[in-house]
Amino acid sequence: MHDYLLSLFLGVVEGLTEFLPVSSTAHLRITEKLFSLPLDDPFWKMYSIVIQLGAILCLPIYFRQRITRFLATFPRGERGDRTVLTHPLTLVLIAFGVTSIPAWLLHKKIGDNLESLTVIGWSLLVGGVIMWIVDAMFGTPRVGSGHATERMEEVSLPQAVWIGICQIASAVFPGTSRSMSTIAAGQVAGMSRSAALEFSFFVSLPTMLAATLYTLLKTMHPKQGEPLGRMPVNGHEWLVLIIGFVVSFIVALGVVAWFMNWVRKRGFTPFAIYRIVLGIAVLVWLRG
Repeated sequence: MHDYLLSLFLGVVEGLTEFLPVSSTAHLRITEKLFSLPLDDPFWKMYSIVIQLGAILCLPIYFRQRITRFLATFPRGERGDRTVLTHPLTLVLIAFGVTSIPAWLLHKKIGDNLESLTVIGWSLLVGGVIMWIVDAMFGTPRVGSGHATERMEEVSLPQAVWIGICQIASAVFPGTSRSMSTIAAGQVAGMSRSAALEFSFFVSLPTMLAATLYTLLKTMHPKQGEPLGRMPVNGHEWLVLIIGFVVSFIVALGVVAWFMNWVRKRGFTPFAIYRIVLGIAVLVWLRG
């Protein structure tokens, strides 16, 4: 496959799957194996980090008005009933902290699991089943009642800590999906689908930025040995990198906008079914 077409293809895959609860890591690893792509090459290792950064940067663009409003109302909140500790922006950082510290301590185990399609297949399957059950039980409130938390502005400190704890699973077991973990955890804690999804997007911003920058630093400056990745060295490679970055950004921006509207009207069941089918397919493929 020509490098430009490969870059376009991988940018679409990353943009489509980064924020849907289906795991972008799983899709990139499966794509790599299925098409024998050279993603172990130092340049392509760097490329995979950069296109993820492209997808991440769509979030502050899409949520710019919400972010501005959160900053303007800090720390009392829109209704004046929040504190420095319970403001939505603080809760996002708390959830991030709860996730990031254990994830950093388990980075060796995470690295080993990233290389295992078996772990990815089982994570897709089990995560799909969990998501289906959680959405069926907690997605639609009982008649005459609503969710305890209908909007992100109403998220509580215990809910944020709980979501951070559940997000650790997505770090340790690639294929689980960070967004799936966050959404399912939020629904179990009494959050509506839209509130859980929006909080998921906000938590993903510091989480993914930190993970991406840490991976970039570790790739370029390992403690021992030669760097695992490298920056482009000629015009051809720079163009390949730019194509992937721009495509992943544009596609991810469209996905976030579409997904927010979808969830308000429907649930997460189609994504759960997709995960289950894909997980089974991967495990069968590995046994073949």
